[in-house]
Order: sequence, then C-alpha cells, then structure tokens
Amino acid sequence: MASSLLCTPTSSLSPATLFKAHPRFPLRHRFRCNVVEPLKFDNGKPFFPLLTTDPALPTFLSSNSHLERSINKNDTRLRIFSGTANPALAQLQDSVRGCDVYLVQPTCPPANENLMELLIMVDACRRASAKNITAVIPYFGYARADRKTQGRESIAAKLVANLITEAGANRVLACDLHSGQSMGYFDIPVDHVYGQPVILDYLASKTICSDDLVVVSPDVGGVARARAFAKKLSDAPLAIVDKRRHGHNVAEVMNLIGDVKGKVAVMVDDMIDTAGTIAKGAALLHQEGAREVYACSTHAVFSPPAIERLSSGLFQEVIITNTIPVYEQNYFPQLTVLSVANLLGETIWRVHDDCSGGFEPYSTLGID
Repeated sequence: MASSLLCTPTSSLSPATLFKAHPRFPLRHRFRCNVVEPLKFDNGKPFFPLLTTDPALPTFLSSNSHLERSINKNDTRLRIFSGTANPALAQLQDSVRGCDVYLVQPTCPPANENLMELLIMVDACRRASAKNITAVIPYFGYARADRKTQGRESIAAKLVANLITEAGANRVLACDLHSGQSMGYFDIPVDHVYGQPVILDYLASKTICSDDLVVVSPDVGGVARARAFAKKLSDAPLAIVDKRRHGHNVAEVMNLIGDVKGKVAVMVDDMIDTAGTIAKGAALLHQEGAREVYACSTHAVFSPPAIERLSSGLFQEVIITNTIPVYEQNYFPQLTVLSVANLLGETIWRVHDDCSGGFEPYSTLGID
C-alpha cells in the first residue's frame, strides 16, 4: 500500500463504527419529516476538528481506542483505507490479500492529484491480490462534464469512469452524482447514495412550521431533486428559479415560478461551486418576499468567490455535508457542516454483507 495511507489495522471493525458519530440533535420540530423509515444512525456536525493546511492529523486519527468496539470479531475480510483527500472521514491500512477492500477518496480539488492517488491505490490493491475493490467516492470530480454542450468538447465524466474501471476497481460507491446518467458511464456496478437523509434529519430539528415552508429549486434541472426533498418535508410546496447561463460558472436569474411571499425558503442543490446560481436565486427570493432563505447542498466545492457570496447575509443558514473537506479558512457564521460518515459506513457494511442479517432494504437510505 502506498506510503501516503494511514496505518491502523481494522480486521474486525464494522464500517459504521469506523467513522465518528455525534450526539443527535434535539427534536423540537413542528413539522414532520416524512422519511419512509427513520434512520437507524445519527447524522450531524462532524466530531473531528476543523481541517487546516497543517499536515498534522487530528489526535483521534492516531488513536486505536475506537478499535476496542467490534461487532463481529470473526470477520477479518473487510478492509477500509483512506487517501489523503479527506483524512478526517476515514483511515486504515492492513494486508488486503483475499479481502473486500473499500478505498475512500473524494476527487475534490486538487482533483487531478486526488484522482491519481485513487487510481494508484486501486492498482496497488489489485496487485496485492484483493478479492474485491470498491472505490468509495463521496464527491465525483468532473461530474458536470457529463455531455457535449458544444463541438470539440470532452465528456470527462466518462473518461474518469473508464480510468477507475481500468485501474482495477470492481465497484463504485458514490454520493449524490450530478446527474443520474453518470452511473451508466461505469462498466462496473455503482451504488448511488444520497446525502438527502442527513440534511432532512437536521432540518427536522429546526422549529419551522410546515405551513411556512417552501422548497426551492435553484434551476430547472434540479426540479426532480427539489420535488423529492419537498415530499419528505411534509409534502411542502415547490418553487423554481428560472435562470439562463451564458457561460461556465456564470448564471443570470430570470424569473420565479411559485409563491414564496412570507415563507421560509429552503433552496436545494447537489453542489455549491462559486455560489453564483444559489446567491442570485436567494436575492430573487428575498425580492419576492421570502422571510428567510436556507441553502442545502451535499457537496461544498466553494470555489472563489463562494465564501463572500454565501456570507453576505442572503442566507439564514447554509447547510452542507462533509463529502468534501471544509478547511478552517472557509468557515463563516451561517455555515453548518453535517457528517455523512455514518451514512457511508452503514452503506459499506450493507454492501459487504450483501444486505443480509436483518438489515432494512437499501431504499430506506435512498440508495439506488
């Protein structure tokens, strides 16, 4: 295994316990979050310290105390490793011969370096005789390059899928792909996990009256995502921001479809990059009479000038997950970071165990 991996053996530990948990938020809500079946694990703010540019790892990552908790001491065939893209989300290293190996590595910026590290990790495990190799990709880089919008343009999402497959991965576990068709780019099975249950679980703790709530899609392409989100929030009404894009990362809001006057607007998207779309959408919502605006997104890319736009006072709260590591300099007062660690850990365990042993169906977690 590459020397960049962290070294801690995990022969008998359940993936759900490999990731840090946290106390559950108090349920003071006045509207009901209609999840098909309540989540069986906690979600919320990560327990680990803020990431900094300092290469030193948080103290708990070098500790073996959490290894004392084990679900099945006879299971020695499961191994989980983390690259250096998001070391606070997972760690581990051990012999992989004949094992079911899971490599946790988001291909977030610097995307090329993190992608190359993932490919080398996959190749190393394949050459070390791992039985099965699953690439766990919380954030799939190049996901937006999923089609040709003009001549002489690369479909980079398909290219990256080919690279991961050819490197030797047997399976991919991804979180909130930008578009559903990206799963078809892989010639290997893809488990698609949504970060939606994590955000819904947090919103259920907010004291927001269901009659005051409206879910907003920041563009027409995200209507299906917003509609599914609204259905889980007591079937809240839906509004759509109509915009036209004149270039990459440049958006212009044109119109609002729906009524937000006097409402608490919850904007839902899969990622926030430069925050141009969601910031202009929030400005339009305020202009149309929205009382408060919340932004909810799974992936926080936060390319400049995203921080300035998000912290400008347009949003009551910006709710994201830690599929991409959030560094200390990118924190601002309105930001709330929720952890997908337990969600990924539970999914890994179910994939490894073929969903046997009395586990609920994948659909309860929003897994395709």
